[in-house]
Amino acid sequence: MSFVRIHSAQHLLLDAQLIDVEIDISKGLHSFSIVGLGDKAVDESRDRVSAAIKNSGFTSPKQKNEKVLISLAPAHSRKTGPLFDVAIAIGYLLASEEIYFNPIGKIFIGELSLNGKIQKSNGILPLVIFAKKNGFKEIYIPYENREEAGLIEDIAIYPAKTLREIIEHIHNSKNTADKHKIPSVKIIRQEKTPILQDDEVSDLSHIKEQGHAKRALQIAAAGKHNIALFGPPGTGKTLLAKAFQSLLPPLSFEQSLEITSIHSVAGILRNPIITKPPFRSPHHTSSYTSIVGGGNHPRPGEITLSHHGVLFLDEFPEFDKRVIESLRQPLEDKYITISRIQGNMTFPAQFILVAALNPCPCGFFGSQKQSCICAAHHVLNYQKKISGPIMDRIDMWVEVAEINHASLLSKNKVAESDLSTPIRNSQIIQNKRFQDQKTFNGTASAKQIEKLFNIKEEARILLNNAAGKLNLSPRGYHKVLKVSQTIADLEGSDFINDSHILEALQYRQKISGG
Repeated sequence: MSFVRIHSAQHLLLDAQLIDVEIDISKGLHSFSIVGLGDKAVDESRDRVSAAIKNSGFTSPKQKNEKVLISLAPAHSRKTGPLFDVAIAIGYLLASEEIYFNPIGKIFIGELSLNGKIQKSNGILPLVIFAKKNGFKEIYIPYENREEAGLIEDIAIYPAKTLREIIEHIHNSKNTADKHKIPSVKIIRQEKTPILQDDEVSDLSHIKEQGHAKRALQIAAAGKHNIALFGPPGTGKTLLAKAFQSLLPPLSFEQSLEITSIHSVAGILRNPIITKPPFRSPHHTSSYTSIVGGGNHPRPGEITLSHHGVLFLDEFPEFDKRVIESLRQPLEDKYITISRIQGNMTFPAQFILVAALNPCPCGFFGSQKQSCICAAHHVLNYQKKISGPIMDRIDMWVEVAEINHASLLSKNKVAESDLSTPIRNSQIIQNKRFQDQKTFNGTASAKQIEKLFNIKEEARILLNNAAGKLNLSPRGYHKVLKVSQTIADLEGSDFINDSHILEALQYRQKISGG
């Protein structure tokens, strides 16, 4: 046999692409070529594979006088990374008739060390999902990725430590005693462990006073509403934002798989599966690409890493203007499309934005305890860093007031369950209303609002009058309706009434001068 075809795969943004590794061996002076638009890592596979084959007990291609041509198909598609090493090595040994097996239904993923060890790789989970969807029966992966891959059922997953292990497992030896069995991965659905940005997640019970802000965060968590917290320094804005994560219900298994795949591709997955909504808190000096995503080797940004979770932007006005304005599309559409010369990239971005900001550069504009030292035009310019369209896309604006120092050492606590239980009940109501688990009040379309929201006539009149006085935009009008519906759901009410509208209108009062 001088020609064989082995299957492998590579990442295609957050999805995957099937790559056929074709190997042809012919007589002639020694050469070892890889074609198919591969990058530098692919080109260097020749040396890694040759050394790994030799150190696994077989004859290296460099020790033979033959022409080896390896093609990575489809040829028009760029190939990146070292994940084809195992497939190239296995294919070469099959083509040179040093091993025998049937490659149909098998897919090989992994980077080889020079000694034949298979290295841990990023993004294995989406590749396993892809292999299952495309009808493959077996997939061979690095041993260290076994827990991540084991989340997927109905496909045999074989985690191998070395190239030799795979060969001994698949090689059709006449002596059955020589055949090495690699145990397939056991499903670990019942062994989920959460991944968090911090080792511990604080909750609202540890934050003194701020009842108004806590109520607003409860509403935001229940309906998936974007929220901005503003007030003087040291009033607890950051603490409130970090505690917000504790109010969010655990992810469904499908959501867990999706966000785990994203973090796996990004190379930041610390545990086998993410079961709690992610909390991302990039620094205000973060670059545009790190927030939005893309780059020379496209990867998800913070907007996508916070999918199904929380994107916390502390010191919101201090972020680069481009970064702030880039939030327009994801806040509205729940995805972001990046256009480059190479083509368009679309990343999911269904997150809850929690922004924290001071009302002025010194932070004490409007403070009752300390005088602001900023000139009037400095205050105005600072607040103008957040454009009207961005402010309009944030559902709730909440002032975090200064607190009484005497309360800081008090032992009174607000039980977390007092806030989280109504949230879970309200989301059950929303799941029934929208007949799915993906849409919430905060993400409802104008058509869904008109069709599914029940508002009493007197509440409608109140809202229309307030909209005229506050000069609400159509988007702002709908934001008030969405927040009102969430408040009604928290109370278990079948209708939006006056009190729900009045409370929702409080959260449209933006920072002074904004």
